[in-house]
This record gives sequence, structure tokens and C-alpha cells, in this order.
Amino acid sequence: MPKRVLTGVVVSDKNDKTVTVKIERRFTHPLFKKVVRRTKNYHAHDEKNEFKVGEKVSIEECAPISRHKRWVVLPREQATA
Repeated sequence: MPKRVLTGVVVSDKNDKTVTVKIERRFTHPLFKKVVRRTKNYHAHDEKNEFKVGEKVSIEECAPISRHKRWVVLPREQATA
């Protein structure tokens, strides 16, 4: 089964080897037929502490690393491909 890959913006890099990534999804509301934006924050593993606040990153599902981390940040060269 393929791993999910999401793209979002780093909103926090204060933790060691961890970044918080805000993912925005858009969908049509079933009743009102308007486009609705929902956001969710994910903690992702950043081994080298290379990503800073405001950068656009891709994250990939992985096995649990800690209590909250189940995602890993893809390297820059892999994320653009």
C-alpha cells in the first residue's frame, strides 16, 4: 500500500528534529455547495533540523516515531520530483 504524501507549510520548528506542518484541504460542502477550507497541523520528523518556518514542504507517512510523530519530512530534492 503506498504511503500518503501531503504538502504544506512549516508553522513551527521550535522542537528538536521536529517541525509542525499546516496542511490545508479544500472540499465542497455537501449542503451549501461552497468550497470550504479546513486545516490540520501534523508533527513531522526533520532529522537535520534543516526546515524553517514559512517553507513549503512535503511530508510522508511512516511508522510511529514518538507519541505524536507519524510523518517524516521528505528531502528537498525528493519533494520537488
